[in-house]
Amino acid sequence: MKHCLQYISRYFFAILACVAFTQSVSAQTENDALMIPKNFFCAAGLYTHNSWDKYWEGTFKRENLNLGTISSNVYAVGGNYGLSNRVNLLFMIPYIKTNASAGTLRGQSGIQDINLAVKWMAIKQEVGSGLLSLHAILNGSLPLGNYQADYLPLAIGSRSKSVGLKALINYQTGRFFVAGSGQYLRRSNITIDKDSYYTTEMHYTDQVALPNMTNFLFSTGYRSLKFNAEAVVTKINTIGGFDITKNNMPFPSNNMDATSVGAIFKYSFQNVAGLELTGGGSYVVDGRNVGQNKSFFAGVYYVFSVKKDKSDK
Repeated sequence: MKHCLQYISRYFFAILACVAFTQSVSAQTENDALMIPKNFFCAAGLYTHNSWDKYWEGTFKRENLNLGTISSNVYAVGGNYGLSNRVNLLFMIPYIKTNASAGTLRGQSGIQDINLAVKWMAIKQEVGSGLLSLHAILNGSLPLGNYQADYLPLAIGSRSKSVGLKALINYQTGRFFVAGSGQYLRRSNITIDKDSYYTTEMHYTDQVALPNMTNFLFSTGYRSLKFNAEAVVTKINTIGGFDITKNNMPFPSNNMDATSVGAIFKYSFQNVAGLELTGGGSYVVDGRNVGQNKSFFAGVYYVFSVKKDKSDK
């Protein structure tokens, strides 16, 4: 019985670690302190719906009847492999379709970027009545699709290559936890289909320098072998950029900031080891040059061993 419970627990923690990476396509976050065990793989499928009809033009909140409601549907596949009990390798590939409910702008669709990450649990130790862990995550993205980046707000991505470094700290006592993370993200220049463009000055080039970004997260909630619930607050900030000019379209190098609140729920099937469903949503409560987005997601995850351990025989 003891061995059986240990085996079920390994599946449970592995699934949670997989969910953390694939819950958000835009931020590419790895926000769960739980790790996939060595020689286990988590396969994930995720659907996300985003929509907004109001946005911030600089700091001025407005709507545009020529756009109506901007929406996107995201279909993503991903995975998380336990290279060791302290090192995980993660990937995600999303297919995105965008739409505007009014006006003449047509949505885009296609494969966006491949998102890759290496997650290292540097510290794990008992502190007081709980368990403290510290993680370092190196992540990055490469564009896969030949989509148009300067077609905001209907572009499916920025076509920028990126690399980021994140620190994550988590403290759990009993079934309750609190976690926080901070990340710095560098983004490469992109090439657009224009020979010149205007920001706050004229640029006679097809190269656009995107501002780098930071993002911070705070989460707290309840974890058990069967059910999990957590509340999440995130803040994304570009370091530089310029505001959308009056009645103009957004541009990839705008200063885009957003603060959002959300919730995540997870359910593990006790009679099917390794299978879990997850769902949740988020809402942008404050921003700059971004839409006031409402997001809902649902996903299915399955964890399995790719190499049998002697202890599992």
